[in-house]
Amino acid sequence: MKYLNNIKSPEDLRSHSKEDLTIICDELREYIVSTISEIGGHLAPTLGTIELTTALHYVYNTPKDKLIWDTGHQAYAHKVLTGRFDSLPTIRKYKGLSGFLKRTESEYDVFGAGHASTSISAGLGIACARDLDNEDFKVVSIIGDGALSGGLAFEALNNAGHLKKQLLVVVNDNDMSISPNIGAFRNYLVKITTNKSYNYIRSTIGKLILRLPKNFRFIQSLLKKAESSAKNFFFPTTIFEDLGFRYFGPVDGHNINELVNILDNIKNLDTPVVLHTITKKGKGLDYAESDPIKYHGVKERKEPVSANQTKEVPIFQNIFGDTSCNLAKSNKNIVAITAAMREGTGLVNFANDFPDRYFDVGIAEAHAVTFAGGLAVNGKIPIVAIYSTFLQRAYDQIIHDIALQKLPVIFCLDRSGLVGEDGATHHGVLDIAYMRCIQGMIVTAPRDGNELQDLLLTATNYSSGPFSIRYPKESSINFDNKDPNLIEIGSWEIMTTGQDVLILAVGSMVSRSTDIVERLKEKNIQAEVINCRFIKPMDLEYLNNNLSRFSKIVTIEEGVLDGGFGEGIAAWSSDKNLKNEILNIGLPNDFVDHGPRNILLEEVGLDSSSLYEKIIQFIK
Repeated sequence: MKYLNNIKSPEDLRSHSKEDLTIICDELREYIVSTISEIGGHLAPTLGTIELTTALHYVYNTPKDKLIWDTGHQAYAHKVLTGRFDSLPTIRKYKGLSGFLKRTESEYDVFGAGHASTSISAGLGIACARDLDNEDFKVVSIIGDGALSGGLAFEALNNAGHLKKQLLVVVNDNDMSISPNIGAFRNYLVKITTNKSYNYIRSTIGKLILRLPKNFRFIQSLLKKAESSAKNFFFPTTIFEDLGFRYFGPVDGHNINELVNILDNIKNLDTPVVLHTITKKGKGLDYAESDPIKYHGVKERKEPVSANQTKEVPIFQNIFGDTSCNLAKSNKNIVAITAAMREGTGLVNFANDFPDRYFDVGIAEAHAVTFAGGLAVNGKIPIVAIYSTFLQRAYDQIIHDIALQKLPVIFCLDRSGLVGEDGATHHGVLDIAYMRCIQGMIVTAPRDGNELQDLLLTATNYSSGPFSIRYPKESSINFDNKDPNLIEIGSWEIMTTGQDVLILAVGSMVSRSTDIVERLKEKNIQAEVINCRFIKPMDLEYLNNNLSRFSKIVTIEEGVLDGGFGEGIAAWSSDKNLKNEILNIGLPNDFVDHGPRNILLEEVGLDSSSLYEKIIQFIK
C-alpha cells in the first residue's frame, strides 16, 4: 500500500495533502474488505463510512477533539487510522480488538457503545463538561439514520438544541440499520434527499462553483447564498433547525473533498450543528451494496461442510421464528414485534407470511414494549422478540406498562447468556435477575428446541400476565419438529435420579449438567439433575418433596449470581430451615470480554469439564 500502512495516527493522516485522501480511502476500503472477508466482522457498515471517517480525522485535531461514534460497528476505519492497522486482523477474536468502541482500547475511543442511539447524549455531556472546565476542543457525534429512530437520540437532540453548546451531529444516512429502516423520520430524511427540484438546483450551482476561478470569491458567495435560498424555499425549516440546530446538507458522504471542505467551513461554528451525509452501506463492494443486510456482518471463512456430514440441529432463533409462524397460522390474535432486528431474531418468515401482524418499530425498544401493551389491552397476543441485552433499555416499560397491569405480553429474549464475538455490550447475562424480581412475571428457559416450542405454545395460552422465555445463541440441542405441547406453569423435569447431589440446572446448562452424570458415577457420585425450565415460579411441589433429601445442592445458570436463580433456591432453603449446603454456579461479578462462545464458557467455568471439577470439589 502506498500510504495506509505508514499511518500510525491521525497526525500522520493530516500530514498528507488533500489530493492523497482519495488514495488513502481506496486503500482503507481494500484493506478492510480483504481482512474482514477473511476473519469475519461488521463489513457493510464500515464500508459506508470510509470517506466520512477519513475526513473527520483529517479536519479535526483528534484525540484532543472528540469523535463519538454511535454503536461503533461502523468504526473499523476509525480503528485503522488511530494506530490499530496491524491489530485489525484480531478484531472480535479472543483477546483481540473489540468489534465496537472501547475506552480501554484507545484514547481515540472516547465513548464505548454497542447499543444504538447513544452518541448525541454522550457528545452533549462531553461538550457541557468541556465548557464547565473552560477547555477548548470540538465535539462530534456520528449517528446513523437508523439510530435516529431511537427515543434517546430525540431526547438528546431536544436538550442539545436548548443548551446551545458547540456540538456537531453527523447524520450518516444510508437508509439502513440492520433491517431496512422504517418510520416517519426515515421518510422525512428521504423527502429531504430526494426532492428533485432542490437537488437539481444544488447540483447545478455546485458545478458552477467548481468551474469558477478561486479568485471569484464574491460570485462563489452569491451562488452559495442562492443554494441556501433554494433549500429554504423547498424546506422552509428542517426538524433539526426547529430544535435549535444549524442544518447543512444533504451532502455526498463518499466525496472526500466535499466532506473535508464543508467540515472545514462548519467546525468553528459555536452552536449545535447537523451535517446530513448520504452514504451507501457496503460502498465499494458490489455484493455488499446490493445486499447490505446479508453483509452487515460476515462470518469467518471456514472449510465447507462435506455432503455426508450430519445435518446440524437448528439454532434457537430459527426454531423461535418457525414456531411463531406455525402458532400464528392457527391463532389470528398472535402478533410479532421487534426493534429493527427482523433477521437477527428470526422473524423474516413471520414478516412475509403475516405482514399485517408484524411490527418493526425501529431501534426503539421501550416503545416496542408499551406498544405491545396496547395491543394486549385489545385482545392481541404480542410476542416481543428482542435481544436480552437490548431489552434492558425498556425495563421501566416492562414493569410500569406491562407487569403492573398484568398484561399477557410474551417476551422472547434472544442472545441470552454469553453471545461470543460481540462481547460485553451484547452478553445477555442480566435477564434472569432483572426479570425474576418483577412481580407477576413468568420467567423460563428451555433446555432444547423441543422445549422452546412447548414454552411458546404455553405462553400464547397464558393470559394472567407477562411471560418471558430466554434462549442462547447456539444450537438448540434437540429438535424433532413435532407438534408442541402445553407445559404446566412452574413445573420442572427430572432428567436423572440420584441421592448424592442435586443439580438444579437452567436452560443452556441442563445439557451440560447431564453430560457429566456418567463421569460423576465413575467417582461413585449419583447425581439427580433437574431441568428447571421455570425459573419463576419454581416447582414448589418438587422442592417441598425433595430438597430435604440432599445435603449437597448445586444450582447452575448462565447468568449473574446476584439476584439469580441460585439465590432463589438458597432463600427458599433458608426459609424452610434446611441444613443443606448449596453451591451457586453462574457468571462472575464482572463484565466478560468478547471471544468464541465455547471459549468464554470455559473461561467462566460453565463448560462441562469445569462444572464437573467444581462439583467434585464441592462434594469433597
